[in-house]
Amino acid sequence: MTRDKQKLALVTGAAGVLGRETAKGLTADGYRVIMVDIDDKPLEALALDIGAGAYSLALDVSDPHKVAEACAAIRRDLGQISVLVNNAGVLSNHKAADTANDEWRRILGVNLDGAFYLCREWLPGMQAAGWGRIVNICSLAMKTGGITAGTAYTASKGAMAALTFSLAREAASFGVTVNGIAPAYIKTPMVTEQLTEEQRRQLLDQIPVGRFCEAEEVAHVVRFLVSPLSGFITGEIVDINGGLHMD
Repeated sequence: MTRDKQKLALVTGAAGVLGRETAKGLTADGYRVIMVDIDDKPLEALALDIGAGAYSLALDVSDPHKVAEACAAIRRDLGQISVLVNNAGVLSNHKAADTANDEWRRILGVNLDGAFYLCREWLPGMQAAGWGRIVNICSLAMKTGGITAGTAYTASKGAMAALTFSLAREAASFGVTVNGIAPAYIKTPMVTEQLTEEQRRQLLDQIPVGRFCEAEEVAHVVRFLVSPLSGFITGEIVDINGGLHMD
C-alpha cells in the first residue's frame, strides 16, 4: 500500500460551507491545504482559523491562464499537489428557455472548465510520483435531471461525472485514483437561501432520512476517498443523498 509522501492538497470553493469543512478535515489528517476561492477575504479568515498548514489563494478557476500561473507559483513555493478536490461550483435554477448565453458559459466555466484546468495541471505530476487522489464534487442533479437545479448546473455536473470516468481510466495504472461525490441538498446557502421554504418542505418530505445533509458528512467521504486504503476505488461516483435516489 503506497502512502502519500507529499501531503499537499488543493481544495477549490474553499470559502463555502463544504469547502471549509473539507479543508479543515484534510488539515486534521496531516495535510498542508491550499484553499482556493474567488474572494481572498473569507479565505484569509479561514486560514487564520485553521492555523498552521493552511494557505489561501484567491483565484478564478474558470480562467485557464490564471490557473496556469497560480499552479506554477504553487510548484515553485510549495511543491507538487498530491490531493485535488474540485469543489468550486455555481448554482443556477434556470431551466433551458430562461438560461442566457452568458449564464450558461459562467456555470460551465466554473463548475466544469475549472476542474479540467486543474486536473490538467496536476495529474501529470501525480502520475510521475506514482500516487495521487482527485475528488470531483458532482451532484444528484446529474442523475435526476435536476429536481430543483437548472439546466446549466445539471449539465455541468453530468459532464463532471464523465470527466471523472475519463481521468480515472487514464490515471489508474499510475497509482492515481479519480472519484466523484454526488451529494444532494447539503445544508449550505444553496438550500437555505436559494430555495423557498415551500421547496425545502417538499424536499424533506421526499428524503427518506428526513433531513438535509451536513457538510461534515460530505467532507468525511472526501477524507475516505483520499486515504491510502481507498486505492482500489476509482471511477466511482459516491451518492450521499439520504435515500432520495437509489441505484
